[in-house]
Amino acid sequence: MRSEARPSKPNADAPRGPCVHRLVSHDADEQAGNLRGWRQVYDQLSAGRFVGTLAEIDFDDVQLFRETTSQTLRQSCEVPVDACWFGIPLLRDGAGRIQSRAIDENALAVRPGGVEFELLTPSGYEILGVVATHDALRRHAEDVEHIDLECATSRGEIVVVGAGERARLAASLMTMLRGEITPTESMRSSLLSWLFECGALQCCEPVALPVASRRHAIATQARHYVLENHDRAVNVPELCTHLHVSRRTLQYCFQEAFGMAPNVYLRAIRLNGARRQLRHAGAAQKTQTVQDAAAAWGFWHLSQFALDYRKLFGMRPSETLNTATARAHGFATIDR
Repeated sequence: MRSEARPSKPNADAPRGPCVHRLVSHDADEQAGNLRGWRQVYDQLSAGRFVGTLAEIDFDDVQLFRETTSQTLRQSCEVPVDACWFGIPLLRDGAGRIQSRAIDENALAVRPGGVEFELLTPSGYEILGVVATHDALRRHAEDVEHIDLECATSRGEIVVVGAGERARLAASLMTMLRGEITPTESMRSSLLSWLFECGALQCCEPVALPVASRRHAIATQARHYVLENHDRAVNVPELCTHLHVSRRTLQYCFQEAFGMAPNVYLRAIRLNGARRQLRHAGAAQKTQTVQDAAAAWGFWHLSQFALDYRKLFGMRPSETLNTATARAHGFATIDR
């Protein structure tokens, strides 16, 4: 079965903007045309009924999507000429191939716009994709990373980033695509930052590290800034802009001062703040809930908040609240 991508996409009139669009198709031809802005031809190579899904967020200059396809496909693809594509297969039974090269668990696929490339994907395939315009990458590189984009752009089909880094990137992208939180400009900035952080865009310029006292001061200033803006999730790009440092410099400063990555430390600071609020809930003048404490510290995804909270403190946020409430009413409790 051969499918030719049509010049006009089936969803060309769909509303634009940062929200999650979802499509299901039962034909490879239809699936090939669903991804906005791409020129594609899909050949179905395995026998059986085709089912494809697409979840997409369009930030105008950055596109994020998750595609699943039920049958083995040969895909001829081309990204818009002013952009670059990064592909993250979610490995199950097969790695998939780009230009005959296997995309294994330690790698991302990368292709510039305006150049046709070939993907061979097995049955039951799932892939995450990010397409960013050159202008978006260049502005982020200059404003946040403080590097030259020409130095950072990869020229090969495969970029080795490490299984752990790729898994963290995939998890972050999947959180955005679940649609439980309305996409924002901050999320777009985080998406671009993740590409640099995982090594999808590599820089050959050395980092000029500040002296030790300055590195500690940067980490301390970052903590104060997060506490001052605790009702929202301050991300690494915003911190870099506020502190006038590159992401890599911030990374080194936090690693030296706290032994962990900036995003891990910043999340821990907010989780500790939420815990303190829950522990003092009994003394509050009004009834407190777990959702109140989470929102006060910039956590809007309650299930993820509960998961992170339990991982850090070994107990659920509701247990902390129940203990505090019992104490306020004079009941004997065992603090965990």
